[in-house]
Amino acid sequence: MVHDRTLDGKSITDPRQSADYVWLAIARRALSYLEQQTEVDKTRLGAIGYSYGGTLMWALGTDPRLKAIVPHFGIGWIEYWRNNAVWMYKVPYVEPPKTPGEELFLATMAPEAYVPYVTAATLYLNGSNDHHGCGERGLESFKRFARGVPWSFAVQARGHHNTDKLDQDTKMWLEKYVLGKDIFWPAHPKSEIKLDADGVPELRVTPASPERLQKVEMYYAQKEPVCMNRIWRDLTPVKQGSTWIAKMPVLNVNDYVFGYANLIYDTTVVRSTDFNAAIPAKLGNAKATDTVTALYTGDGGLGAWSNVVETEGIGGIKGFRCTDNKLGTGTELTSKAEWRATSPEAQLAFKFYCTQPQTLILTAGDFATEIEITAAEDRWQEMTVPANKLLNPANQRHLASWKGVAGIHLKPKAGADITKVLFAKFNWLLPGQAPAPKN
Repeated sequence: MVHDRTLDGKSITDPRQSADYVWLAIARRALSYLEQQTEVDKTRLGAIGYSYGGTLMWALGTDPRLKAIVPHFGIGWIEYWRNNAVWMYKVPYVEPPKTPGEELFLATMAPEAYVPYVTAATLYLNGSNDHHGCGERGLESFKRFARGVPWSFAVQARGHHNTDKLDQDTKMWLEKYVLGKDIFWPAHPKSEIKLDADGVPELRVTPASPERLQKVEMYYAQKEPVCMNRIWRDLTPVKQGSTWIAKMPVLNVNDYVFGYANLIYDTTVVRSTDFNAAIPAKLGNAKATDTVTALYTGDGGLGAWSNVVETEGIGGIKGFRCTDNKLGTGTELTSKAEWRATSPEAQLAFKFYCTQPQTLILTAGDFATEIEITAAEDRWQEMTVPANKLLNPANQRHLASWKGVAGIHLKPKAGADITKVLFAKFNWLLPGQAPAPKN
């Protein structure tokens, strides 16, 4: 899609040149059509949008016909900010000059430009490692709301374009603000990062309506400025008075530490705290007490992979996502006995989750093949690759067996983006053997 440039690469000079203008016009026409249907109560309209549909919600939310909106993932802050790698906690922090097209788009068509004019009650759901939601930058939008407009957000830890653990929020939010039901919704919690008496950073969370609180889940990450690439670790909170506190040991007191919490209430509503960030050394006499852990080893299938971050897809399945769209990812451990293919007939099998189709190149030594990663919003998919699918382009011979392969690698084909694919449960299967269980 074209946002701040025309098809010939020039900066836009009119907002109507942006593809976003066209899609927004389509969405408004759809709303007009909906309210004209006799079976529709036009006084009780709400909207849900996923991915780019979520992006459109912010402009639609300015339409007084809508009582509530629920954008998933899409929140803006992509044009200029993400596309130029202007990450909030990158050191050193630099904002490059904006092109005229970027200036115009950010002022007129970007979702964040609409936020001060949103009148619909807004619930935003995202994953902490999502490529679209822009992490902490996206949450800056909530500082722009007009006074009196209800809003809330929840962020699924290690989520990547999936919010299945938060979806109950959607139903209750729409019932509350569209249907007018009397549904409890907690106020926004307070949170901060402080040092304890020993100089160890800790995340402190003070929730609203603590008498209705069922569970506090707290997470932290270190240093990584790119929201999609962070490794989020679970914390163990301890209640002290009305505040929950969890230690966040760090490797380097001069690097950023990040933390947030999800508060789960007796109605199953989930509300997240603000995204908290701090450099421990700037908080006082900080101490580094963390230790280096082993490389992420996937889910026990093929050992350590390069350029990956652990994440979690729909259904709670844990896997990994490649963080380098140029180098891709791979493992060299298939030459070792514990990772080697179990039989000459064995086939490589794995699960993947992706919401946008991608073409990847799978290589094993001099052999390679293209694999098509199809899109599905609501489920993990499975792929099985027989050895003879891989071809050596130099001599046109096919790979005879996976058993002698010393390493396997995955890279994107030109124009594809491997960072938008989650992988899990790599294993070897014999022909006719059932794939790995779904959970």
